[in-house]
Amino acid sequence: MYTAQGFALGRREEILGRGKEKLVRALEGKLVVLGVSGGISAYRSCELVRLLVKAGAEVQAVLTDSAARFVGPLTFQALCGRPAAVGCGVEMAGAGMQHIDLGRESALVIVAPCTANTLAKLACGLADNLLCTTVLASTCPVLVAPAMNSRMWANPLSQQNARRLERLARFHLVGPASGSLACGEEGTGRMAEPEAIFESAVRLLTSADLAGCKLLVTAGPTREPIDAVRFLSNRSSGRMGLALARQAARRGAEVVLVLGPGELEPPPGVQCVRVGTAAEMATAVRKHARGAQAVLMAAAVADFRPRRRVEGKLKKAAGMPRIELERTDDILAGLGRGKSRPILVGFAAESGDPLEAARSKLERKHCDLIVANDVSLPGAGFEVETNRVHLVDEGGAEALPMMSKDEVAERVLDRVAALIAAAGKRRAR
Repeated sequence: MYTAQGFALGRREEILGRGKEKLVRALEGKLVVLGVSGGISAYRSCELVRLLVKAGAEVQAVLTDSAARFVGPLTFQALCGRPAAVGCGVEMAGAGMQHIDLGRESALVIVAPCTANTLAKLACGLADNLLCTTVLASTCPVLVAPAMNSRMWANPLSQQNARRLERLARFHLVGPASGSLACGEEGTGRMAEPEAIFESAVRLLTSADLAGCKLLVTAGPTREPIDAVRFLSNRSSGRMGLALARQAARRGAEVVLVLGPGELEPPPGVQCVRVGTAAEMATAVRKHARGAQAVLMAAAVADFRPRRRVEGKLKKAAGMPRIELERTDDILAGLGRGKSRPILVGFAAESGDPLEAARSKLERKHCDLIVANDVSLPGAGFEVETNRVHLVDEGGAEALPMMSKDEVAERVLDRVAALIAAAGKRRAR
């Protein structure tokens, strides 16, 4: 017979769907203390726990007494796999030095939601509950996600408290966001989305080897209009380019993402420029490549477009249409011809052995690296979460095993970071 506690722990794997997502290198095995203060946004912290645990982190929830009245400790225990601490925490066995232990062992403290009351306590260094004492006893980064009524957030006292925390090196604020508030008003005060808080957490624990670098990433397909309702396109989902943008932002880069049509949303923390056609993508790339240290052309840009777009809709009654095609601009080759070009990473999606085409593309388009794959292989083509690629440069080719597109992105960015560092050394001579 299950007790409530046993039921919660027994259901944890089902709730989390453990194993469906890869571990995030920055969070794997790290202890993250999640402080939850007493606001209506406390329920959204459950989703944040899910993201952290699925990324490989060990999460200890610390709730204020007020937070425990919004979301029960057992819910956090079910998600974290360990008892949640509430209030001062002293009711837990062996918890006499709990704030010291958590402060010593934690890699990151997140306070989400952080109410106006808790924000003021943190800014003043007060220590009247386990959450505040843990923050005081810790030396790791602290990520604070304010959540309150818009007028409370706009109050000069709250603004002063927020600025006081931001002036301290290890405190980082994410949000608040704008939108509908629990009170029915509209304004700035919503807790940042759990995904945005998660991304900020990953960045704080990721080596910022691309800090100070601007990277331009293209992703997705283009659509070349035939008439008012039809277009030429391809099966690209944009997942590979989005993974590159996400991982680059995590590593501290300023990222501009030029994104073609599709259903996927850009990752938090990047500047997204939406485009439709190859011509629009070319214009956006030329504009945003200025000042970029590297351009990663992961988009599947159409090679051809209709020479003439039909106004209105083609009618079946008019007979079989004749569509004449013309070439689109070769964006990558155009960048490669530049005198002071950035580091260029091209992508070669082939059917069959991609190495010959990749080596040719590397030379013809003056690229520094080509990421080549055989899209006919299962799990390595379009519209899937994984990829199997070759990294081809002037030194040869490295074959990577099947891995997630985020893992492929990490390996590509390792190469990009090394190329940027080498270019910096050459300029310094």
